[in-house]
Amino acid sequence: MEITRPAIAGTLESSDCQVTVEPGVGKIEFYLESAVIHQYGNQIKTVVMDTLKRLEIDNVKLTMVDKGALDCTIKARVEGAVFRSACQLEQLPWGGAIQ
Repeated sequence: MEITRPAIAGTLESSDCQVTVEPGVGKIEFYLESAVIHQYGNQIKTVVMDTLKRLEIDNVKLTMVDKGALDCTIKARVEGAVFRSACQLEQLPWGGAIQ
């Protein structure tokens, strides 16, 4: 899948996160802002990178503002932003790339 335009998913509400994706420069650039980055930063990065790998994304600039989101919320926000960016809004691969 290819990131074709900037897209956002999520909110800045408590227990959520806002994920922004943009076309990259040949690699994955990941930027994280979180109040709990020292406690959970590595776990958040792992969840984001695993989700991007599953979606076969290797060229993206991803910015995330975390407000205490659980792993399942992080996955959903990354998937939502990626599919919006790729203009794939119908016939989503439930049970395939989306897990």
